[in-house]
Amino acid sequence: MSVLSVFIIFILCLLIAIPISISLGIVAVLPGAFDPSFTASGSYVIRSMLGGIDSFPLLAVPMFVLAGIIMAQGKISKKLFDVFAFFLGKRTAGIPCAVVITCLFFGAISGSGPATVAAVGSMTIPFLSELGYDKKFSTALVAVASGLGVIIPPSIPFIMFAMASGESVSDLFLAGIVPGLLIGILLMIYSFVYCRIKGEDKEKINKKVGELHERGFLKVFGDGFFALLSPVIILGCIYSGIASPTEAAVISVFYALIISIFVYKTLKIRDIWKLLKESLHTYAPILFILAASTAFSRVLTLMQVPQTISEWILGHFTNSIILLLVINIFLLIVGMVMDTTPAILILTPILLPIVTATGMNPVHFAVMMVVNLAIGFVTPPIGVNLFVASSLTEVPIMEISKKAMPMIIMFLIALLIITFVPGVSLCLLGK
Repeated sequence: MSVLSVFIIFILCLLIAIPISISLGIVAVLPGAFDPSFTASGSYVIRSMLGGIDSFPLLAVPMFVLAGIIMAQGKISKKLFDVFAFFLGKRTAGIPCAVVITCLFFGAISGSGPATVAAVGSMTIPFLSELGYDKKFSTALVAVASGLGVIIPPSIPFIMFAMASGESVSDLFLAGIVPGLLIGILLMIYSFVYCRIKGEDKEKINKKVGELHERGFLKVFGDGFFALLSPVIILGCIYSGIASPTEAAVISVFYALIISIFVYKTLKIRDIWKLLKESLHTYAPILFILAASTAFSRVLTLMQVPQTISEWILGHFTNSIILLLVINIFLLIVGMVMDTTPAILILTPILLPIVTATGMNPVHFAVMMVVNLAIGFVTPPIGVNLFVASSLTEVPIMEISKKAMPMIIMFLIALLIITFVPGVSLCLLGK
């Protein structure tokens, strides 16, 4: 069975709305079914699926998912937002900038874009609308800024890349910090320009921020202290050598529970079972996609797809700048139609040999790849962040997309900088 036939069947399965995990399983089995001499028989595919999820680093993913859900239900995002609004609220675009920084911090807790939209958006979008900001702008801002959740460590896509490439999870996490901050700064610059042009209702803003100031710095900061400490503890455990990323993920779960139940008292012990069920519903589909993606990527390797594509691309694009632009465009298109996990697991074995042949550092490529796919969170037709944001506000997805376009352009500017200035990704690694 030809490679082209396999990909055509895969695309057809997606077009007729077969779940992506089942679609991947179907195309993984087909080559062996049509050619009994092909190495990847049905039993090989099943063993590959089970082997793909038998991984210690992978245990970090459900733990970070659970920690993110606990902190979302425990109102951690509100504590974070109050601290940033206290300092920035009375400045031009101060409240939108506080939203972006809250997304940065919550992303450093949950490692997930959609989780950040749900946690931050459910609280900040009504607040921004109450202060007179356009609801479509507010929704788009949260949807786009929440894409930082997969770039700022801990990042679930970086864990997936580490599985597919063998790179260090800790190095990938460290490499995502500066690019995430860069994108956050660009989004705040856009928010400032937008608010200068459109204007703000300073009377409403000053009244609301004044209520925060009446509580006093010590009260506001004290309430938000343990929330601010969350990413410090998670990342500190990893980079101090106290814990591996997987162990740090478990620590983050217990920290979130202790803070939410005993410090903030926003959760009760009886809520734990509900949170566990919600995290299971979130992670189970990811697990099936992961297993099927691993099997499919191994089948593609046996069909020598990575070598064939690598030879073709390197033969037709000899200029490294053009090559990187072509790969970026390809990843942007993939991000529009495919979820992050299968995209990373399938494409990393194909694209990594190509970029390393041009002298690109694998960690640098990981950041470039994840930023591309993060843009896919806010671009139709898949755009998971758009669906979550729309469900929160009932603003149509296409209306959110229109308002998000200038912010996506800022994302693209950051992507070009990240692609062609390796130091942005590698500076903290000393490479």
